[in-house]
Amino acid sequence: MRTSILSAIVLLTALPAFHPASAQKRPHVVLVMADDQGWGDMAYNGHPVLKTPNFDAAAASGLRFDRFYAAAPVCSPTRASVLTGRHPNRMGVFKWGHSMRPQEVTLAEALKASGYATGHFGKWHVGSVRRGSPDNPGNNGFDEWLSAPNFYDNDAIMSHRGQAVQGKGESSSIAVDAALEWIGKSLKADAPIFAVVWFGSPHGPHRAIAKDRAVYADQPRKLKNFYGEITGMDRAFGKLRTGLTTLGIRDDTILWYCSDNGALGTVGNTGGHRGHKGDVYEGGLLVPAIIEWPARIKQPRTTKVRCNTSDIYPTILELTGTRVETQPPLDGVTLTPLIASKKPKPRAMGFWSHPTRGISTPSAKRMAALLQAQQAGRDLPPPQRSRNAAALPSPPHPVDSFPGHAAWIEDDWKLHRIHGKQGAVRWELYDLAKDPFEKTDRIDAERERAERLRGRLTQWLGSVVRSLNGDDYDSK
Repeated sequence: MRTSILSAIVLLTALPAFHPASAQKRPHVVLVMADDQGWGDMAYNGHPVLKTPNFDAAAASGLRFDRFYAAAPVCSPTRASVLTGRHPNRMGVFKWGHSMRPQEVTLAEALKASGYATGHFGKWHVGSVRRGSPDNPGNNGFDEWLSAPNFYDNDAIMSHRGQAVQGKGESSSIAVDAALEWIGKSLKADAPIFAVVWFGSPHGPHRAIAKDRAVYADQPRKLKNFYGEITGMDRAFGKLRTGLTTLGIRDDTILWYCSDNGALGTVGNTGGHRGHKGDVYEGGLLVPAIIEWPARIKQPRTTKVRCNTSDIYPTILELTGTRVETQPPLDGVTLTPLIASKKPKPRAMGFWSHPTRGISTPSAKRMAALLQAQQAGRDLPPPQRSRNAAALPSPPHPVDSFPGHAAWIEDDWKLHRIHGKQGAVRWELYDLAKDPFEKTDRIDAERERAERLRGRLTQWLGSVVRSLNGDDYDSK
């Protein structure tokens, strides 16, 4: 399937509101993502302690999203949604540590096939970072990659195209420094740039460097380190913005920032929303998000339109003039009208946290073992699950069974379907316009509305299961 999809990637010559006339005029794209930063873990969103001057500056100059959702309440699934525009359960990325199927077409593959130079820097966590892995960054469309299998700390050992290298410095800066160096070199070839920079912060255990802890000297030790990691991330983001300016490409670069899931339950800030990381309630899904693109977003704006990490894929394809003609079903929608200051079409979005457990991926331990092996003149094979990344469910997942916690948002209404361990299903309904913190269940008062939304959620879940079972691939 991958060959047939990539052979059908074409460059469009005209797009509504945006007209990339040639490869030289196509925008550069830099996607940046935090690891476990909640909606309220930003000074610009009202955090009483955090200092995030660079994020604040971006939010004050670009398009700030106040209702931006991670496609899933944990990390690996959301990352898969960014790369494919599809709900992660469609490809079996149920929880952290699950590999993305090589049958999927990724944003990096699509942009590479249409002429972009592509690079990944930082956390990967949708597959292995070893040589020969079908799910490593190189086999998912990235020309250059300095990547870690999971979150990474200061002085992290990283994988440079499969070769373990000892990094030096604060963790977020490691990724940004590598990205800027690669961007500078790649610009000499006159190709447009697609760079993915995925931080390992503020994932626990929190280990901020001394100068970032010092900013929060009056806070408890745990918070000094958590806040300090966000400050380190903010500084690295500022370095990235400055670097794009120095390279002369900031005006023509789409710089898109978000987090991978909602706030941590112990130290994070959800902005008062119910739940936290791991939950399908708003606190587990809402994340900070900002787009800067000075050539097109000339005035700062804030939007309360509900958007999703799955929207990144179709939006970037449209803005770069790239089309995948044999595209499998998407869950994301293009945000081009919103970026162009137009009113977007109404849309709905589905969520489904499957009860399948996550898979431990101890990055520091595995990268240390890889470095030691390679220094001794040998390599380590990809993990077994990585080698089996293309496998489909056997037997197929039942098409009428949807275990776990699912939800459907349409307009301002959110319907929850909670399938308990004993098989019983309960439903909850919230009016997010009047009750953004999901405190008052309206299921009894809005039976007709709930039934209508139930039908749409059930239909969507069935579509996801058919993708999970491989129907999207078999039809190609």
